[in-house]
Amino acid sequence: EISPNPFNPETRIEFATEVEGHCALEVYDLAGAKITELINGSLDAGRHSVTWDGRDANGKAVASGTYLFRLTTPTETLTRRAVLLK
Repeated sequence: EISPNPFNPETRIEFATEVEGHCALEVYDLAGAKITELINGSLDAGRHSVTWDGRDANGKAVASGTYLFRLTTPTETLTRRAVLLK
């Protein structure tokens, strides 16, 4: 779940993992360019929450628009959209 959506200035991504293992949560623009990586490491099974502040990997604020969040866990890969409004 991504909330709020649309968001400004930040949004929270909540998800659950079924098993312990390596997880990645990445943010992409609609052209497919990776904006930032919010998680890249091992997580315990259970519920997790991460906040994205609308900044890229260099700390620069990104433009208004639609962004894709891709979550990869040991058991699945999910993609969700969120809209940043400024």
